[in-house]
Amino acid sequence: MEGNDNEATVKCKDYYKVLEVDYDATDENIRLNYRKLALKWHPDKHKGDDAVTEKFQEINKAYMVLSDPEKRLEYDINGIYEIDKYSLREYLSRFKGMILSCNGLGIDPTPICSQRLLKHHKHEDT
Repeated sequence: MEGNDNEATVKCKDYYKVLEVDYDATDENIRLNYRKLALKWHPDKHKGDDAVTEKFQEINKAYMVLSDPEKRLEYDINGIYEIDKYSLREYLSRFKGMILSCNGLGIDPTPICSQRLLKHHKHEDT
């Protein structure tokens, strides 16, 4: 049963926090921070420390997801988040794409002018 608790903890990690990058970080920023952290936490530098090995593996897993555009998108859409541990600024930064999108606000993304033209065109056809 404890194994399941550890798996749930690993799944809930915020990979952006693990790599110490912003949620809208570029691929280059992700790569650079990964390299910096991988060097800092490499097990060879901390011989015999299991916590360091675990941290290093966590960094690698985060990089594997965030460095692959398809995996990153999947993570961003369907990831499990520790929302209760976010500050308001982190929350807004993390979810601004969903919060500020037209669809997220329930607004039709079609521009108003286009909507009027479509209505006018439909009205002429009838």
